[in-house]
Amino acid sequence: AAKRKRGAPSERPKKRAKRAPNATETDAAPAPGGAGPEEYSIPPPVSQGKWKNKERVLIFSSRGINFRTRHLMHDLRTLMPHSKADTKMDRKDQLFVINEVCEMKNCNKCIFFEAKKKQDLYMWLSNTPNGPSAKFLVQNVHTLAELKMTGNCLRGSRPLLSFDPAFDKEPHYALLKELFIQIFSTPQYHPKSQPFVDHVFTFTITDERIWFRNYQIIEEDASLVEIGPRFVLNLIKIFQGSFGGPTLYENPHYRSPNMHRRLIRLSVAAKFREKQQVKEVQMIKKKGSKVLIEADPTDVVFETPAEEKPVEIQLVKPESKPLVKDKKKPRKIQRKKQKKLIRTE
Repeated sequence: AAKRKRGAPSERPKKRAKRAPNATETDAAPAPGGAGPEEYSIPPPVSQGKWKNKERVLIFSSRGINFRTRHLMHDLRTLMPHSKADTKMDRKDQLFVINEVCEMKNCNKCIFFEAKKKQDLYMWLSNTPNGPSAKFLVQNVHTLAELKMTGNCLRGSRPLLSFDPAFDKEPHYALLKELFIQIFSTPQYHPKSQPFVDHVFTFTITDERIWFRNYQIIEEDASLVEIGPRFVLNLIKIFQGSFGGPTLYENPHYRSPNMHRRLIRLSVAAKFREKQQVKEVQMIKKKGSKVLIEADPTDVVFETPAEEKPVEIQLVKPESKPLVKDKKKPRKIQRKKQKKLIRTE
């Protein structure tokens, strides 16, 4: 920095002119230190480019979520450098309030986790404030902290998005694909992102559900190792607006968790009722009149008559037997006394 003199205006050092990254040796000017045209200008990193696609995603939840949902929410924030956080929303508030929260946070996308009955988890994906938005039931959640996931990736790196070919066959899946691309893909030249691609987000459609997986790309043989988190999204409805509005699509294969638990209870009750009916039938059979079978005359063929013994009746009480004392008992007592005397001596 230039030193300031008293009474003289301060002079700022002139900025160096930027050079093109593909400049040739002839274009490079010689350095003042006497260096020739062999020196090259180092191009700036990719992440310092102009950030045009300013997508920001707000990730937060309602009150009443459990620890697994909280860890899943934290994992999504670490994997998405363009995400923002906010405090939990009260259950009494309407979902339309989320549009105002996104506007205050300067976000145009939102992932909202809604917990009900402390056991059911719903996920909202929305394009605020105009829509569309989709509501999912989240099942089979596994987080990054579980030891089964052995992969690893750089914090803030860009993911590749891999979609099942079934996303292009039906219109509602095509709409969800575009929504996933805008939410989960990291914008180019984002300040918090790294210019590297080392993991893959896969979205697969199986059993009328969307399966989310995150894999690490290994450089040696381009194989994949799962990092996590993993979860399954069961589509409920797609709305035209953000967190509401006309319904564009409703999943006919969806069954609510309350209905699922009710069917399980009914099946258990049906089994119990069937056992009770079997017991009642058995009791009726036991109490029913028994059919008497007529006597078979041939059964007496092999019977041999036994000799009849005379019946003797004793009129006098039998004499009691005399008690015989154990003759060896006094000898045993004497031996024990002798052994005690020997021990004491």
